[in-house]
Amino acid sequence: MGYNYNKLDKVAKGQSPAVFSRGILMRIVRDIEIEGQNVKALFDTGAINTYVIKGILKDVPIRTVREPYTVALAGSVIEVKEYCAIEGKIEGFGFNTVTILIDDLGKIEGKPIDAIIGALTMEQWEIIPNPKDGTLDLSGLKRREFTEF
Repeated sequence: MGYNYNKLDKVAKGQSPAVFSRGILMRIVRDIEIEGQNVKALFDTGAINTYVIKGILKDVPIRTVREPYTVALAGSVIEVKEYCAIEGKIEGFGFNTVTILIDDLGKIEGKPIDAIIGALTMEQWEIIPNPKDGTLDLSGLKRREFTEF
């Protein structure tokens, strides 16, 4: 069950291949590390959760959700049955988060996506996507000091 991000590609012709911004829609794709593996990740402010392809997390303890639930993702509905905690690196800076496991995330610009980094993870680590130039502000991730109220 691949997700059709290619609909966005048709709208974004002439835009930077890594960034598309129109209204609140934004996508930034980066190579990052998850559990020691290099993966292609979409930083998606429209996704609450973080999703990772199940095959990447072979050696990570996986937990079963007691009461499965559904989530609409990229025009499809998935049933969430499993999740796990992961560690990774973005531009060499470590992070950890909880992720939902998924079989397939589809393609962007013809390339498979291995992970979606959602809003909760970005907020937790103060990762701020900039749609104007396609960068990620990693100040919080670099600083590694957080204030919780």
